[in-house]
Amino acid sequence: MSTRYDLTRDRLATVLGGEPRYRLDQLWDGLYTQLADPADITNLPKALRVRLDAELPLALVPVTESVSDRGDTIKFLWELDGGSRVETVLMLYSDRATVCVSSQAGCAMGCGFCATGQAGFTRHLTVGEIVEQVVRAAQRAKQLERRVSNIVFMGMGEPMANLDAVWAATERFHGDLGLSARHITISTVGIIPGIRALRDRPLPVNLAVSLHAANDTLRDELVPINKRYPIEDLMAACDDYLQVKHRRVSFEWAMIDGVNDRDSDARELAALCRRLSPHGHVNLIPLNPTPGYPTTGTPLARVEEFRDLLESFGANATVRRNRGTDIDAACGQLAAGQPVVLSTRRR
Repeated sequence: MSTRYDLTRDRLATVLGGEPRYRLDQLWDGLYTQLADPADITNLPKALRVRLDAELPLALVPVTESVSDRGDTIKFLWELDGGSRVETVLMLYSDRATVCVSSQAGCAMGCGFCATGQAGFTRHLTVGEIVEQVVRAAQRAKQLERRVSNIVFMGMGEPMANLDAVWAATERFHGDLGLSARHITISTVGIIPGIRALRDRPLPVNLAVSLHAANDTLRDELVPINKRYPIEDLMAACDDYLQVKHRRVSFEWAMIDGVNDRDSDARELAALCRRLSPHGHVNLIPLNPTPGYPTTGTPLARVEEFRDLLESFGANATVRRNRGTDIDAACGQLAAGQPVVLSTRRR
C-alpha cells in the first residue's frame, strides 16, 4: 500500500475514482496548503474523509520528540516500514523556520566524525517519506504560529546518492508547499555525478558541499569519497554548477581541533573559494561531539580567528551557531538511536 505523500496527483485521482473531479483539488489543497489530515479537510464529505484516512496511511511512526533551545529546536525520531529509523530537525529563528530533512536511513559515505556515517547505511527513503518529514515538521511549526520557509537536505544520508527521490520531493516542496527554490538547499559530500545531474535540473536550488579539508591528503582521511572524486574535479563541478544556476555554493567546514583549523588550512580553503568568487561561501561549524569520534571541536575563539583569517585571504565565511547539541540534533549528530562504530583515530 502506498503511503499518503508517496502519491502524485494522478495516483490520488485514481484513489478518488468515482468522485467529482474537483475533489482532487480539494484533497491536494488540504494536504499541501492546509497541511491537514484527510479527516480534517472539512470541504470533503465525511464518508470520503473517513475512507481516505484509512486508505492513505502515514509512513512515519513517531518514536520520540526532543526539544532544545527554549523550544526553538525540535528533533523528531521516526520509525519507517521495516524498522529503520530516521530523524528530522525543525529549527525556528527570528526570521525563518528551517527543516533539516533526511534522505536516507543511515549513510554509506563513511565520514568518521559524523554520527550518521558511523552508524552505516540501511536504505534509501522514498519520495513520500522525505515529503512527510517536512509536512509533519510544518504542522508542528503551524502549532507554534510559524511557517516553514527553508528546507535543507542536511539530515541523515547523502542526498546525491538518492537524487531521484530527493528531486521529486524538492519539486513537491516547490510546487505544492509553495517554497521558493532559492530557500531549498541540497547538500553532498562531493558526489560529482550528482552535482552535474542537479545542474541540469530546472529549479535553481542551493548547493552545499561538505568539504572539511582543502587538500586531498587530509580530505581522503576525513571524507573517504574524496579518493574517487578529488578536490580538483569537485571544484570543476562546482564551477559548472555556478555557471548554469548562478546560485551561491556553500562549503560546509566542520572545525576539528588541531586537524583542519590551522592557518595553512585557512590559506588553502580561501584559495579554493577565490576560484568561485564571489559565489563561494564557507560555513564554519565547530565539530559536534559524537560517541564514535574522540577528537573534539575547535574552541569558539579559534573558530572566529579562522573566520577572520579566511576573510583576510579574500574568502567569505560565516560561523554557524550550533542548534540542538544537547539533544543530539546538531550537524553531524543524527544517528536515529543506532549504534555507532567507534573510531580509534586520535589527534
